Amino acid sequence: MANRLAQETSPYLLQHAQNPVDWYPWGEEATSLARVQNKPILLSIGYSACHWCHVMERESFEDSTVAALMNELFVNVKVDREERPDIDQIYMKAVQAMTGGGGWPLTAFLTPEGTPFYGGTYFPPVPHQGIPSFTQVLRAAADAYEARPDDVRGAGEKLLAAIRKASAATRETDASLSDAITGAYRTLTNQYDPVHGGFGRAPKFPQPVTLELLLRHHLREGDEAALEMVVFTLRQMAAGGMRDHLAGGFHRYSVDDRWLVPHFEKMLYDNGLLATTYVDAYRLTGLENFSVIAEQTLEYLTEDMQAPEGGFYAARDADSEGKEGLFYVWTLEELESALGSEEARLFARAYDVSEAGNFEGRNILHLPHELDAVSRSEEITRKELEETLEYQRGILLDKRDSREPPFRDEKILVSWNSMAIRAFAEAGPTLNRWEFVDTASKTAAWIWTELRPRGQLMRVLTDGVAKIPAFLEDYAALGNALLSVHAATLELRWLTAIRKLCDEMIERFWDEEDNAFYDTPHDGETLIFRPRDPLDNATPSGASLASELLIRAGYVFDDRRYNELALSSFERDGDALMRFGPAFGRMLSVADRSLAPPLEVAIVGEPSDPRTRSLIQAAHSIPARNLTIVGGPPGQEVAGIPLLEGQRTLVEKPTAYVCREYVCDLPVTDPDQLRNQMLQLCAP
Repeated sequence: MANRLAQETSPYLLQHAQNPVDWYPWGEEATSLARVQNKPILLSIGYSACHWCHVMERESFEDSTVAALMNELFVNVKVDREERPDIDQIYMKAVQAMTGGGGWPLTAFLTPEGTPFYGGTYFPPVPHQGIPSFTQVLRAAADAYEARPDDVRGAGEKLLAAIRKASAATRETDASLSDAITGAYRTLTNQYDPVHGGFGRAPKFPQPVTLELLLRHHLREGDEAALEMVVFTLRQMAAGGMRDHLAGGFHRYSVDDRWLVPHFEKMLYDNGLLATTYVDAYRLTGLENFSVIAEQTLEYLTEDMQAPEGGFYAARDADSEGKEGLFYVWTLEELESALGSEEARLFARAYDVSEAGNFEGRNILHLPHELDAVSRSEEITRKELEETLEYQRGILLDKRDSREPPFRDEKILVSWNSMAIRAFAEAGPTLNRWEFVDTASKTAAWIWTELRPRGQLMRVLTDGVAKIPAFLEDYAALGNALLSVHAATLELRWLTAIRKLCDEMIERFWDEEDNAFYDTPHDGETLIFRPRDPLDNATPSGASLASELLIRAGYVFDDRRYNELALSSFERDGDALMRFGPAFGRMLSVADRSLAPPLEVAIVGEPSDPRTRSLIQAAHSIPARNLTIVGGPPGQEVAGIPLLEGQRTLVEKPTAYVCREYVCDLPVTDPDQLRNQMLQLCAP
């Protein structure tokens, strides 16, 4: 018999709708029941592509005995962290403060008022390596609440007070933003793995915002070591098993040091952010392999993650047929059956496929050797090898497509879609792939229509239902995406939308007294405290994205207030930026943008004209720390956009103006002249 989650739209909640646990969605019904029955709340938070969430479900939530105990002792609440990052953030901080660690599934025990008093992550069905069993934890938490309710509440309130204080603390620093960026770079050099690339030990995450910061440090200081760290890391990630070598795209992270064994789920935000990083690195280095990887990543998103009506789905699961990674791995016998013995030998040589395997008796495809070395050993040219491998990958991809695929979470999240839209918009002109620009523009238009059903931005759409008001990260990520879409298309409608988003974001999320952006709106749901987390994690924080949007939009609209609010955010977290720099990768990149002299390009021309597109492409080809690109068709005056006021085409050709602080050079119609003018202004 289905529980209450059967009425929800979240794919993650629906996965638990048949559990014998009497699950409630987050809301007043559950908290009212807890108060009436004086029962603690068991809060379980996860997401659909979470491997250990599935494990705990199979081991505990589907077990009738365990479920009966949960139903007897608690009011049980399920939350999809991707739908409700505000709830996840609050209780993750609490569990981290209590236990020193965090992750998903997140298990938190709350008083009926919502105050956390105990928690953890995954709990096994039987005690294991010092971790108590889930049933032991259930009984202990219930006993503590029943026997010592005042002590439990008192301890919980002290914990909350400490979390609130840490969140609200403001400490100014005498150090400059430049010092904070340099300090973060020094820390990253100490964490860098020169053998395998990346930072720290296993598990290794791709950290695109960290790589972005290093690219900016190289542009700012000319530091070749910073660039080499990025180039080597991007190469190693792309060669490893974390990349899907058949369909394109990247898995979530690597469980080992050398990027071989991934955690097999695929997330939209990872692929959007990584595609942008590879494009940025290509723009700076000219390395063709990086452009190919970016293209294949975006092609994967359009092939597998794009909804027919528009928008991109959230994630692909790690598991299929009850096993993690089974969809992606191969035996040597399967390879020989698909390709033939001799052809399989070459493919196995390149992608390290063996009888023994490298993952539970099967093989994760990866490239342990440079293709030049493989071609020499096989006595064929590099081109012949690449063409053969491409053909073989196509055969294997067709074969793989006949397998049972991992579950796909088909909810549409605004912030994650915005990261993908921005990637398509910036990759298209840079790589001369204008179909990418079309994808960005169409997806942006669909989001703007479908996720604003009553003129207010919503966070998520599932099965045609838009629900949950948008958070700071949704407003800010979408605004940044639309700036990039305008720069690639010169469509004027996006400038109006960007201005609207900026003003709404300030009105709803900025706190004048605290001088900071909060992650939830001032008129949002009342939680045990209003969450604010400026740290950049797998995705940039709402605060970082908001500062970036206001810095970028400030130059477009010449709005000093936008820039002042962004700078206030830097000041608000100045001490933390100095002490924990690498944890603020995007925020420090935005700070670097604010420190760099502005470089502005205004393009006047019909957007569909190939000559206009050549100017757009030229403007996107130059790596610059603080670049603004605006434009529009000739003859259309645009109020409030200083760079477009009075600009005309030259001899009836699409024309570009290169400017600094709205003072422009002579107009040009030739892409090479545009690049030269931009490079002159970029020169130190």
